[in-house]
Amino acid sequence: MKRQESPPILITDAARSQDDQLRSRQVRYIVMMSIRAVCLIVGAVLVSARAPLLWLWLPICGVGMILIPWLAVLLANDGPPKEKHRMSRMRHHPAGPAALPAPPAGPAPNRVIDLEP
Repeated sequence: MKRQESPPILITDAARSQDDQLRSRQVRYIVMMSIRAVCLIVGAVLVSARAPLLWLWLPICGVGMILIPWLAVLLANDGPPKEKHRMSRMRHHPAGPAALPAPPAGPAPNRVIDLEP
């Protein structure tokens, strides 16, 4: 039986290494948490300085302090996207046994099935 050859894998299709993925998630988390710290500091400065339009800037900083950590954790725990056709390989069944033979061409012979001997 001849082995079915699979198409060659291109290096550009290779997945990123686990270390590279982890490093990019760590950098993204640190950047987002730094933005949260900046929102906290800016909010504290605005309150202490009694800045104009405090009613506008303080909720913006508050949303940044609440929403950014939640998003940072979600994105830090996120993995690479799943393979598009990963499950299709599992659903693909190899060719089963050959189909029943085709009936002979031409008129079929008359067969009589009798129950009595």
